[in-house]
Order: sequence, then C-alpha cells, then structure tokens
Amino acid sequence: MNRILALLCSPRPDGVSDNLARLFAEGAVEAGAGVRLEPLRRYAIAPCIGCGACSRPPHNCVLAKNGDQAEELFSLLQAAPLVLLAAPVYFYALPARFKAFIDRGQRFWAARSQADAAKGGESLLPPKPVLAALAAGRPRGGQLFNGALLTLKYFLAPQNARIQDTRLLRGLDKPEDLWARPAVCDALRVWGRHWGERVTARAKDGRVE
Repeated sequence: MNRILALLCSPRPDGVSDNLARLFAEGAVEAGAGVRLEPLRRYAIAPCIGCGACSRPPHNCVLAKNGDQAEELFSLLQAAPLVLLAAPVYFYALPARFKAFIDRGQRFWAARSQADAAKGGESLLPPKPVLAALAAGRPRGGQLFNGALLTLKYFLAPQNARIQDTRLLRGLDKPEDLWARPAVCDALRVWGRHWGERVTARAKDGRVE
C-alpha cells in the first residue's frame, strides 16, 4: 500500500475523531498523497483471552479464524507508509473496540521478546511512523491524554512503530464543536499537507522522516 492509512477508531460514525481524520486527509490529498480512511468499527475483532499461545513460535494468535479480522488490520498498518490513528478519549482511555485491537498486539510482544534473546533486540518489522489525533469532550485535565498516549506507545513499540506527531484536542464533544473552530480545522488541513508532502517526497525510497 502506498497510501497513508487513517484508522478511524471511534465506534461512532461521523463523530469528532472521524472528522479530524477527514480534515487531515483533505490536506494530505492536496499535497499529492493518497489516503485510505478505514473505520475500525467495520472489523470483527475478538478480544484477547490471555491464553498465552502466542508466546510460542511462530507467535500466531489462536483467535485469528472464523471471520476474525485483526490480522487484516495489522497487515494494513504494516503496509502503509504512514499511519494516522484518530480516536476519541472516553474516561481518560481509548474506546473499547480499539483497545480490543490493541490487546491483540500481544503476539508482537512475544515475537520481539524472542528476537531480543536471539538477535539483541533486532526488530522483525520495518520502521513505521505513526500520527495520533485524539479528541476529548472534557475541556480540561492535565493528564487527559496521558493514558491513551502511553497505551499507544507500548502497542506500537513491538511493531517497530512510534508516534512522530500528535494533535490532542479538548472540548470537542460533537462535530459541531469542531466546525465552530475554523482555525482548528484549517490547522488540521495544514498538518495533513505537511505529512502528505513528506510521504510523496519519500515515496521512492519508502521512508518518512
């Protein structure tokens, strides 16, 4: 995949975080980059049951069957030159379906642990730049996004991915709150153009820095 992947992680169609991603995508497309908007809510993802099967080589998940689509999503993340994770924050945390997907990343931790022992920590996956756009209805709170960002950091780490940039927006309970802030909307488009330009500039060698 040579398009930016924007993963829409809200259970609510056309909610605030969906629209954050769309504004970003508008800017990225203006810069000549392709963008795939992919709603996580369309995917069937069984929750991790902590069985430990993935701790043994080849570190596959026993839930990856009977229509479960977690592996399909992981493949999309790994194939994209850049990933945008757009999500709301509920009670200082990420939404349930998104967290279920994150928990399925346990198999990457298991694989990395083996790599650490065998190869001195050499990753089995290519580096992946990730962006995060998080929105909260609460207008204040010094640690409002801390839990979500830590969760994302350690979800991404064993996949050799890390967050390069963020947009953390407060006081956005509904899309109308976003549209009432045209400067924020414009800034999200500019953000998309910036990263779209970087993706197109690095398309030949497959890197985004």
